[in-house]
Amino acid sequence: MACATKGCGKQAVLTDEQKKILAALAGQPEACGSKEVAAASGMESKEVSCKLTALKNRGYVESPARCKYAITAAGRAAIK
Repeated sequence: MACATKGCGKQAVLTDEQKKILAALAGQPEACGSKEVAAASGMESKEVSCKLTALKNRGYVESPARCKYAITAAGRAAIK
């Protein structure tokens, strides 16, 4: 299934939405699902899911378990 959400693909600079998602993940004690990230960031679940995939492809987010996401060291550095 292709993602049709604007700003979903690879980008040189992080968008405000991507930064929100990374900040939400940084505040979680362990890997969590996209719905938890959406609730923590105040964003729509579908939008978060798409952006998580893009962030994962860029190395800012990892998926240690199916449908669970955690911020990487690169992700933490990107929001400092």
